Amino acid sequence: MTDPGHEAVTARLEGHRRELTGYCYRMLGSAFEAEDAVQETMVRAWRGAGRFDGRASLRTWLYRIATNVCLDALAGRERRARPMDLCGPAVGATSPGAVLDASAWIEPFPSGPAAVAVDPAEAAETGESVRLAFVAALQHLAPRQRAVLLLREVLGFSAQEVADVQGSTVASVNSALQRARAVLAARRSEGADGAATAQARPAAPVGEATRRALADRYAAAFSGFDMEALSMLLHVDATLSLAPHTLWMRGSAEIRAWLTGPAVGCRGSRLVPTTANGSPAFGQYRRRADGTGFDPWALQVVEVSGDAVTDISVFRDTDRLFPLFGLPPHLDA
Repeated sequence: MTDPGHEAVTARLEGHRRELTGYCYRMLGSAFEAEDAVQETMVRAWRGAGRFDGRASLRTWLYRIATNVCLDALAGRERRARPMDLCGPAVGATSPGAVLDASAWIEPFPSGPAAVAVDPAEAAETGESVRLAFVAALQHLAPRQRAVLLLREVLGFSAQEVADVQGSTVASVNSALQRARAVLAARRSEGADGAATAQARPAAPVGEATRRALADRYAAAFSGFDMEALSMLLHVDATLSLAPHTLWMRGSAEIRAWLTGPAVGCRGSRLVPTTANGSPAFGQYRRRADGTGFDPWALQVVEVSGDAVTDISVFRDTDRLFPLFGLPPHLDA
Protein backbone atom coordinates (compact mmCIF):
# COMPACT_ATOMS: atom_id res chain seq x y z
CA MET A 1 0.00 0.00 0.00
CA THR A 2 1.05 3.57 -0.62
CA ASP A 3 2.28 5.39 2.47
CA PRO A 4 0.06 8.51 2.92
CA GLY A 5 2.95 10.23 4.70
CA HIS A 6 5.23 9.58 1.70
CA GLU A 7 2.62 10.97 -0.68
CA ALA A 8 2.12 14.10 1.43
CA VAL A 9 5.85 14.86 1.61
CA THR A 10 6.29 14.19 -2.11
CA ALA A 11 3.37 16.48 -2.98
CA ARG A 12 4.76 19.31 -0.85
CA LEU A 13 8.18 19.02 -2.44
CA GLU A 14 6.83 18.72 -5.98
CA GLY A 15 4.78 21.87 -5.49
CA HIS A 16 8.04 23.83 -5.60
CA ARG A 17 9.62 22.07 -8.59
CA ARG A 18 8.68 24.57 -11.30
CA GLU A 19 9.86 27.59 -9.34
CA LEU A 20 13.10 25.83 -8.38
CA THR A 21 13.73 24.93 -12.00
CA GLY A 22 13.53 28.58 -13.01
CA TYR A 23 15.97 29.50 -10.24
CA CYS A 24 18.45 26.77 -11.15
CA TYR A 25 18.23 27.72 -14.83
CA ARG A 26 19.16 31.31 -14.06
CA MET A 27 22.02 30.09 -11.86
CA LEU A 28 23.39 27.56 -14.36
CA GLY A 29 22.36 28.89 -17.79
CA SER A 30 21.17 25.47 -18.97
CA ALA A 31 17.68 23.98 -18.88
CA PHE A 32 19.15 20.47 -18.82
CA GLU A 33 21.49 21.21 -15.94
CA ALA A 34 18.63 22.94 -14.13
CA GLU A 35 16.49 19.80 -14.36
CA ASP A 36 19.34 17.72 -12.99
CA ALA A 37 19.94 20.21 -10.17
CA VAL A 38 16.29 20.23 -9.15
CA GLN A 39 16.14 16.45 -9.20
CA GLU A 40 19.21 16.33 -6.93
CA THR A 41 17.54 18.94 -4.70
CA MET A 42 14.43 16.78 -4.41
CA VAL A 43 16.47 13.70 -3.59
CA ARG A 44 18.40 15.52 -0.86
CA ALA A 45 15.21 17.05 0.50
CA TRP A 46 13.44 13.70 0.63
CA ARG A 47 16.36 12.10 2.41
CA GLY A 48 16.54 14.96 4.88
CA ALA A 49 12.81 15.44 5.41
CA GLY A 50 12.97 13.83 8.82
CA ARG A 51 15.52 16.41 9.93
CA PHE A 52 13.52 19.42 8.73
CA ASP A 53 12.70 21.20 11.97
CA GLY A 54 10.35 23.85 10.61
CA ARG A 55 12.36 26.80 11.93
CA ALA A 56 12.50 28.08 8.35
CA SER A 57 9.75 27.70 5.77
CA LEU A 58 9.83 24.65 3.52
CA ARG A 59 10.44 27.00 0.56
CA THR A 60 13.48 28.57 2.23
CA TRP A 61 14.82 25.15 3.18
CA LEU A 62 14.47 23.89 -0.41
CA TYR A 63 16.22 26.96 -1.79
CA ARG A 64 19.07 26.38 0.63
CA ILE A 65 19.49 22.88 -0.79
CA ALA A 66 19.09 24.05 -4.40
CA THR A 67 21.62 26.84 -3.91
CA ASN A 68 24.18 24.41 -2.54
CA VAL A 69 23.56 22.02 -5.46
CA CYS A 70 24.09 24.88 -7.95
CA LEU A 71 27.20 26.16 -6.18
CA ASP A 72 28.68 22.66 -6.30
CA ALA A 73 27.89 22.44 -10.02
CA LEU A 74 29.49 25.83 -10.72
CA ALA A 75 32.68 25.22 -8.77
CA GLY A 76 35.74 25.58 -11.02
CA ARG A 77 33.67 25.84 -14.20
CA GLU A 78 33.88 28.35 -17.03
CA ARG A 79 30.87 30.62 -17.35
CA ARG A 80 28.35 30.05 -20.10
CA ALA A 81 27.99 32.81 -22.68
CA ARG A 82 26.32 33.99 -25.86
CA PRO A 83 28.23 34.58 -29.11
CA MET A 84 28.16 38.35 -28.57
CA ASP A 85 29.91 37.89 -25.22
CA LEU A 86 32.90 36.29 -26.94
CA CYS A 87 33.69 38.40 -30.01
CA GLY A 88 32.61 41.35 -32.11
CA PRO A 89 29.94 41.21 -34.83
CA ALA A 90 30.82 39.70 -38.19
CA VAL A 91 30.74 41.83 -41.33
CA GLY A 92 30.12 40.14 -44.65
CA ALA A 93 30.30 36.68 -43.12
CA THR A 94 30.47 33.73 -45.49
CA SER A 95 30.59 30.91 -42.91
CA PRO A 96 29.07 30.38 -39.45
CA GLY A 97 32.43 30.45 -37.66
CA ALA A 98 34.00 28.16 -35.11
CA VAL A 99 31.96 25.59 -33.20
CA LEU A 100 32.19 25.42 -29.40
CA ASP A 101 31.00 22.65 -27.11
CA ALA A 102 27.41 22.84 -25.85
CA SER A 103 28.69 23.56 -22.34
CA ALA A 104 29.99 26.95 -23.56
CA TRP A 105 26.58 28.41 -24.35
CA ILE A 106 23.59 29.87 -22.57
CA GLU A 107 20.77 27.54 -23.56
CA PRO A 108 17.10 28.44 -24.12
CA PHE A 109 14.50 27.67 -21.49
CA PRO A 110 10.97 26.51 -22.46
CA SER A 111 7.57 27.88 -21.48
CA GLY A 112 8.56 31.38 -20.37
CA PRO A 113 9.50 32.41 -16.83
CA ALA A 114 9.05 29.81 -14.12
CA ALA A 115 8.96 32.48 -11.45
CA VAL A 116 8.35 36.20 -11.69
CA ALA A 117 9.61 39.05 -9.57
CA VAL A 118 7.48 39.89 -6.57
CA ASP A 119 8.07 43.58 -7.25
CA PRO A 120 9.43 44.08 -10.78
CA ALA A 121 9.82 47.82 -10.10
CA GLU A 122 12.62 47.11 -7.61
CA ALA A 123 15.14 46.79 -10.46
CA ALA A 124 14.84 47.20 -14.20
CA GLU A 125 16.26 43.79 -14.99
CA THR A 126 13.72 41.82 -12.94
CA GLY A 127 10.82 42.44 -15.34
CA GLU A 128 12.25 40.02 -17.91
CA SER A 129 14.40 37.91 -15.65
CA VAL A 130 14.67 34.95 -18.01
CA ARG A 131 15.67 36.89 -21.12
CA LEU A 132 18.71 35.29 -22.68
CA ALA A 133 20.69 38.51 -22.29
CA PHE A 134 19.84 38.76 -18.59
CA VAL A 135 20.76 35.13 -17.93
CA ALA A 136 24.05 35.72 -19.78
CA ALA A 137 24.72 38.83 -17.70
CA LEU A 138 24.14 36.83 -14.52
CA GLN A 139 27.01 34.54 -15.48
CA HIS A 140 29.42 37.45 -14.90
CA LEU A 141 28.53 37.43 -11.21
CA ALA A 142 30.32 35.27 -8.68
CA PRO A 143 28.01 32.31 -7.97
CA ARG A 144 27.07 33.45 -4.45
CA GLN A 145 26.36 36.99 -5.68
CA ARG A 146 24.24 35.49 -8.44
CA ALA A 147 22.22 33.55 -5.88
CA VAL A 148 21.75 36.61 -3.66
CA LEU A 149 20.51 38.78 -6.53
CA LEU A 150 18.08 36.15 -7.77
CA LEU A 151 16.71 35.36 -4.34
CA ARG A 152 16.29 39.01 -3.37
CA GLU A 153 15.21 40.72 -6.58
CA VAL A 154 13.59 38.00 -8.67
CA LEU A 155 12.12 35.65 -6.09
CA GLY A 156 11.32 38.22 -3.41
CA PHE A 157 13.14 36.71 -0.43
CA SER A 158 13.94 39.04 2.45
CA ALA A 159 17.57 39.71 3.38
CA GLN A 160 17.11 37.57 6.49
CA GLU A 161 15.68 34.69 4.46
CA VAL A 162 18.61 34.86 2.04
CA ALA A 163 21.00 34.87 4.99
CA ASP A 164 19.25 31.71 6.23
CA VAL A 165 19.55 30.15 2.77
CA GLN A 166 23.27 30.88 2.54
CA GLY A 167 24.18 30.43 6.20
CA SER A 168 25.47 34.00 6.36
CA THR A 169 24.44 37.34 7.84
CA VAL A 170 22.10 40.08 6.66
CA ALA A 171 25.07 42.44 6.35
CA SER A 172 26.86 39.93 4.13
CA VAL A 173 23.76 39.49 1.96
CA ASN A 174 23.31 43.24 1.52
CA SER A 175 26.97 43.66 0.61
CA ALA A 176 26.79 40.86 -1.98
CA LEU A 177 23.64 42.38 -3.45
CA GLN A 178 25.30 45.77 -3.86
CA ARG A 179 28.29 44.19 -5.61
CA ALA A 180 25.99 42.19 -7.90
CA ARG A 181 24.03 45.30 -8.85
CA ALA A 182 27.28 47.13 -9.61
CA VAL A 183 28.46 44.36 -11.94
CA LEU A 184 25.16 44.32 -13.84
CA ALA A 185 25.17 48.10 -14.09
CA ALA A 186 28.66 47.92 -15.58
CA ARG A 187 27.45 45.31 -18.08
CA ARG A 188 24.74 47.69 -19.20
CA SER A 189 27.17 50.56 -19.73
CA GLU A 190 30.16 48.66 -21.12
CA GLY A 191 30.84 45.57 -23.20
CA ALA A 192 32.71 44.42 -26.25
CA ASP A 193 31.84 46.56 -29.26
CA GLY A 194 28.74 47.74 -27.44
CA ALA A 195 27.03 44.38 -27.94
CA ALA A 196 26.74 43.48 -24.29
CA THR A 197 25.49 46.99 -23.61
CA ALA A 198 22.56 46.78 -26.00
CA GLN A 199 21.64 43.21 -25.17
CA ALA A 200 21.74 43.64 -21.39
CA ARG A 201 19.39 46.62 -21.33
CA PRO A 202 15.78 45.79 -20.42
CA ALA A 203 13.49 45.60 -23.41
CA ALA A 204 10.85 48.26 -23.91
CA PRO A 205 7.45 47.03 -22.65
CA VAL A 206 5.45 45.11 -25.22
CA GLY A 207 1.83 44.08 -24.80
CA GLU A 208 1.01 40.45 -25.39
CA ALA A 209 -1.15 41.24 -28.43
CA THR A 210 1.66 43.29 -29.99
CA ARG A 211 4.22 40.59 -29.18
CA ARG A 212 2.07 37.94 -30.79
CA ALA A 213 1.37 40.08 -33.86
CA LEU A 214 5.10 40.74 -34.35
CA ALA A 215 5.83 37.03 -33.94
CA ASP A 216 3.18 36.13 -36.52
CA ARG A 217 4.55 38.69 -38.97
CA TYR A 218 8.07 37.40 -38.41
CA ALA A 219 7.00 33.80 -39.01
CA ALA A 220 5.19 34.76 -42.21
CA ALA A 221 8.14 36.77 -43.51
CA PHE A 222 10.71 34.09 -42.68
CA SER A 223 8.65 31.20 -44.01
CA GLY A 224 7.95 33.12 -47.20
CA PHE A 225 11.57 34.29 -47.32
CA ASP A 226 10.22 37.80 -47.84
CA MET A 227 13.30 39.87 -47.09
CA GLU A 228 11.51 43.18 -47.56
CA ALA A 229 8.91 42.30 -44.94
CA LEU A 230 11.56 40.87 -42.63
CA SER A 231 13.74 43.97 -42.92
CA MET A 232 10.81 46.17 -41.96
CA LEU A 233 10.34 44.15 -38.77
CA LEU A 234 13.97 44.33 -37.67
CA HIS A 235 15.29 47.06 -35.40
CA VAL A 236 18.16 48.99 -36.96
CA ASP A 237 20.57 47.38 -34.46
CA ALA A 238 18.93 43.93 -34.43
CA THR A 239 21.26 41.00 -33.78
CA LEU A 240 21.35 37.43 -35.01
CA SER A 241 23.49 34.67 -33.44
CA LEU A 242 24.03 31.04 -34.34
CA ALA A 243 25.07 28.91 -31.36
CA PRO A 244 27.03 26.61 -31.23
CA HIS A 245 28.88 28.74 -33.81
CA THR A 246 30.67 31.87 -32.63
CA LEU A 247 29.23 33.94 -35.48
CA TRP A 248 26.86 36.77 -34.74
CA MET A 249 25.91 39.87 -36.69
CA ARG A 250 24.23 43.19 -36.09
CA GLY A 251 22.00 45.30 -38.30
CA SER A 252 19.20 44.44 -40.72
CA ALA A 253 21.51 44.75 -43.74
CA GLU A 254 23.97 42.15 -42.38
CA ILE A 255 21.15 39.81 -41.36
CA ARG A 256 19.54 40.08 -44.78
CA ALA A 257 22.88 39.48 -46.53
CA TRP A 258 23.44 36.38 -44.41
CA LEU A 259 20.01 34.94 -45.09
CA THR A 260 20.15 35.54 -48.84
CA GLY A 261 23.77 34.33 -49.05
CA PRO A 262 25.25 31.57 -46.87
CA ALA A 263 21.88 30.75 -45.27
CA VAL A 264 19.81 30.75 -48.46
CA GLY A 265 19.08 27.06 -47.83
CA CYS A 266 16.57 28.27 -45.23
CA ARG A 267 14.27 29.37 -48.04
CA GLY A 268 11.04 27.40 -47.84
CA SER A 269 11.44 26.52 -44.15
CA ARG A 270 8.45 25.91 -41.96
CA LEU A 271 8.19 27.40 -38.48
CA VAL A 272 6.33 25.81 -35.57
CA PRO A 273 5.59 28.28 -32.74
CA THR A 274 6.61 27.76 -29.13
CA THR A 275 7.90 29.98 -26.30
CA ALA A 276 11.38 30.34 -24.87
CA ASN A 277 12.73 32.66 -22.18
CA GLY A 278 9.49 34.61 -22.12
CA SER A 279 9.77 35.38 -25.85
CA PRO A 280 8.20 33.99 -29.02
CA ALA A 281 10.19 31.09 -30.40
CA PHE A 282 9.96 28.75 -33.36
CA GLY A 283 11.12 25.32 -34.31
CA GLN A 284 12.57 25.72 -37.80
CA TYR A 285 12.28 22.82 -40.23
CA ARG A 286 14.07 22.73 -43.57
CA ARG A 287 12.74 20.87 -46.58
CA ARG A 288 14.38 17.56 -47.36
CA ALA A 289 16.24 17.37 -50.66
CA ASP A 290 13.81 14.73 -51.97
CA GLY A 291 10.79 16.89 -51.07
CA THR A 292 9.23 14.23 -48.83
CA GLY A 293 8.99 16.40 -45.73
CA PHE A 294 10.83 18.74 -43.39
CA ASP A 295 13.56 17.95 -40.87
CA PRO A 296 14.54 19.90 -37.74
CA TRP A 297 17.09 22.61 -38.43
CA ALA A 298 17.12 25.08 -35.52
CA LEU A 299 15.26 26.63 -32.62
CA GLN A 300 14.82 30.38 -33.09
CA VAL A 301 14.17 32.65 -30.11
CA VAL A 302 12.82 36.01 -31.29
CA GLU A 303 13.02 38.93 -28.87
CA VAL A 304 10.99 42.07 -29.44
CA SER A 305 11.14 45.53 -27.93
CA GLY A 306 8.66 48.27 -28.68
CA ASP A 307 7.40 47.52 -32.17
CA ALA A 308 10.45 45.76 -33.62
CA VAL A 309 12.40 42.50 -33.51
CA THR A 310 15.65 43.19 -31.65
CA ASP A 311 17.32 39.79 -31.49
CA ILE A 312 17.14 36.40 -33.21
CA SER A 313 18.98 33.67 -31.30
CA VAL A 314 19.35 30.52 -33.37
CA PHE A 315 20.21 27.24 -31.64
CA ARG A 316 21.21 24.34 -33.87
CA ASP A 317 21.21 21.57 -31.23
CA THR A 318 17.87 20.18 -32.36
CA ASP A 319 18.47 16.65 -31.07
CA ARG A 320 18.37 17.94 -27.50
CA LEU A 321 16.22 21.05 -27.79
CA PHE A 322 13.27 19.91 -29.89
CA PRO A 323 12.18 17.18 -27.42
CA LEU A 324 12.64 19.67 -24.55
CA PHE A 325 10.26 22.10 -26.25
CA GLY A 326 7.80 19.41 -27.32
CA LEU A 327 8.49 20.01 -31.02
CA PRO A 328 7.80 17.18 -33.50
CA PRO A 329 10.78 15.19 -34.85
CA HIS A 330 9.80 16.02 -38.43
CA LEU A 331 7.01 17.55 -40.52
CA ASP A 332 5.23 15.87 -43.42
CA ALA A 333 5.25 17.43 -46.85
